[in-house]
Amino acid sequence: KAAAAGMGERCRAVLRVLVLQAAWALAGGQVRYSVPEEAKAGTVVGRLAQDLGLEAGEAEARRLRLVAQGRRASVEVSGASGALLVSSRLDREELCGKSAPCALRLEVLLERPLRVFHVQLEVTDINDNAPIFRVDEETLNIAESSLPGSRFPLEGASDADIGANAQLSYTLSPSEHFSLDLQKTDEDGESLFFVLTKSLDRETIPVHRLVLTATDGGRPSLTGTMELVISVLDANDNAPQFNQSVYKVQLPENAERGTLVIKLNATDLDEGSNSKIYYSLQILSPQEGKDVFGLERNRGEIRLTGDLDFEEVSLYRLQVDATDNGTPPLSGHCKVVLEVVDVNDNAPEVWVTSLSVPVPEDASVGTVVALLSVSDRDSGANGRVRCWVWPAAPFGLEATFAGSYSLVLREALDRERVSEYEVEVRAEDGGAPALGARRGLRVPVSDVNDNAPLFAQAVYTVLARENNAAGAELARLWARDPDEAGNGRVSYSVWEGAAGGVGAAAGSGWRAASSYVSVDAESGRVWALQPLDYEELQVLQFEVRAVDAGEPPLCGNATVQLFVLDENDNAPALLPPAASSSSSSLVGPVVAKIRAVDADSGYNAWLRYELWEPRAKGPFRVGLYSGEVSTARPLDEADGAHHTLLIVVRDHGEPARSATATLSVSLLEANEAALAAGSSASSSGSRSAVGVDVGGAAASAATNVWLVVAICAVSSLFLLALVLYGASRWAPRAAVLSGPGPTTLVCASEVGSWSYSQRHSRSLCVADGAAKSDLMVFSPNFPPPPTGAAPKDTQPEPSALLHTVISSLAHISLSYTWGSSNEFLLLTAVNCCFPVFSYSEVSFLIRL
Repeated sequence: KAAAAGMGERCRAVLRVLVLQAAWALAGGQVRYSVPEEAKAGTVVGRLAQDLGLEAGEAEARRLRLVAQGRRASVEVSGASGALLVSSRLDREELCGKSAPCALRLEVLLERPLRVFHVQLEVTDINDNAPIFRVDEETLNIAESSLPGSRFPLEGASDADIGANAQLSYTLSPSEHFSLDLQKTDEDGESLFFVLTKSLDRETIPVHRLVLTATDGGRPSLTGTMELVISVLDANDNAPQFNQSVYKVQLPENAERGTLVIKLNATDLDEGSNSKIYYSLQILSPQEGKDVFGLERNRGEIRLTGDLDFEEVSLYRLQVDATDNGTPPLSGHCKVVLEVVDVNDNAPEVWVTSLSVPVPEDASVGTVVALLSVSDRDSGANGRVRCWVWPAAPFGLEATFAGSYSLVLREALDRERVSEYEVEVRAEDGGAPALGARRGLRVPVSDVNDNAPLFAQAVYTVLARENNAAGAELARLWARDPDEAGNGRVSYSVWEGAAGGVGAAAGSGWRAASSYVSVDAESGRVWALQPLDYEELQVLQFEVRAVDAGEPPLCGNATVQLFVLDENDNAPALLPPAASSSSSSLVGPVVAKIRAVDADSGYNAWLRYELWEPRAKGPFRVGLYSGEVSTARPLDEADGAHHTLLIVVRDHGEPARSATATLSVSLLEANEAALAAGSSASSSGSRSAVGVDVGGAAASAATNVWLVVAICAVSSLFLLALVLYGASRWAPRAAVLSGPGPTTLVCASEVGSWSYSQRHSRSLCVADGAAKSDLMVFSPNFPPPPTGAAPKDTQPEPSALLHTVISSLAHISLSYTWGSSNEFLLLTAVNCCFPVFSYSEVSFLIRL
């Protein structure tokens, strides 16, 4: 027997699985289970995870859980097995009342990825409620004059079960005078009548006591009993009568208390006190209606004494008894069926069952942000709900199931524009007037690294004096990154991959910019790693890279052009004297020429010559800017044979630097001078000649001729430079010394040093009204050498070009006597013609 019982249980389980699978296929994806009421806690309703197609252990990993809606659910999902279990007592009568079938809608949520399933759980009825009569004892007064076949309505029993378990049958204890008649109609349902089968004799049996038994159709069946006490009354042979047995009434659920439901009128053919009628009210179903209705016993008016609620009770069944004042009193009976009409008195309700925030700003369109459930307790059009989201962008609603919606992304997000959204889900029913509900959602947007750091300027121009201290701050750079946290945290560095090298002094080759400057990674401050030397480096161009801490990191670049400002840190340097020379003692001829150069630039390299000793008026003088020593007056024997001149060479720097030269001058006779010079020509005068130990070529008296020759030579070189410059301009870009750019006019700074322009051309200006005029020399920005290429493979530097021009001019011998203004004008003209030369180089070139 045990084996047979086990086999039967297994067959029933297999049959239940097949039924569930068929129900799943027919429902289009909705899982349906059935469980009897009063099932014990822990009873397995169904293998939910398996029915949803999940593998073993996947239910717990993906967090399979039940989302309760409205009233508390009495089932739960096992986290380990994924089975649907009974968690608490299931009472079908409490959950659904008399509704059949009793189906509970459950929502099952599956995360990672997010999915929602709908489960329908049917709670089946068991015969757990016995029939119950309203009272344990009921008294009936029947006149002895009642004829056989008289019918007296009885209030039947009620059974909370449904179906066959609530189908009642009645039996009466044995009696020769009475029987039962149960009638079933579509209008008023079941009606139980107590039928007189034999005339009564009050004098024989004044009171009859019978037991009325109600039996339901369950297995096993349950019963309920009520004692009937029949009092036999003396003749009042006409009972009150209603004009119809059943009255139907409709009343809206928002009817106010005191509203007249119906006015009943019963008639009695008797006269006198036997025709005076009193009314009484009995509530057949539901029993809660006793507090809702009231009856005026004399007029038969039924009025509301409570509130109607269609969502709680939609139908009331009342019984009204009309009893006369006869002896014994007789009664007539009718039923009142009250149908409650629904009105739109319930607003929709919105629940958020799941919310996935924050939403990354690069989330794709269609991403599910939240799951929502919407319901309305009203019925018909009053219970039909439409939903939408406000504002309409960037989110939208999609219906996934009846009463279920998904909040999805409709447009791309940008956290830098909007970092958080306040979204409102609105619901409105179809009633008149319509009722609505709102549910607010806060949807923050998380950041992704989609913005590169951006400098305020593409090119930064920085001025720095030479001889600065190592570690001195040169500039501050700042790049903006609108991202947040690590995506917006910027670090700075010198980028060696761009034009980060510079040509240093001749012969030193190219050096990386990182050997001169360093950038603080956090603050963007540019520091000097070593003192800068203008004579070595005039312009340093390098790239600064700003990189954020995102994944992957993004970067931005800025070009820094560092211009080194010259300071007067070099004293004039004397050049070796040329071959010895001699001159006649006439006034004006050049005796000697002091040559000096200054490694500085601008005013710091502009030299002037002063005769320091002798202080008194002597026979010699020195050109202020030319350095030419000439006789101030004719020489005679009284001036002495030997003279020592102390000449000071000063620059125009602040403070000025100087160098001294000592010149020894010897006075010789003309014939001695000729012998000393090895000349075959004889002097035509009788005056003495002058001999100097610094040497030099004989000054020519035809100064204007040599000046013309010099101007012609300079003009020729100028034309040659123009040809070379044009060739370099239209040559391929790799061979160009500097890129094209408009001319920029820059005047001298207030400290009197030379100013460099970041443009590639030069201009000259003289400040109006200034105490002194400065000569402006603008050096071009030289491009960095190609990566991996040696310096010798690039274009020759300006110093190499200068040496070439000097070597071509070394054979030109100029002997002239002119003022400092002439020299300055020629210096200016040459510098404008040859912008690749510094002031000191051009000055040295002219002196040659």
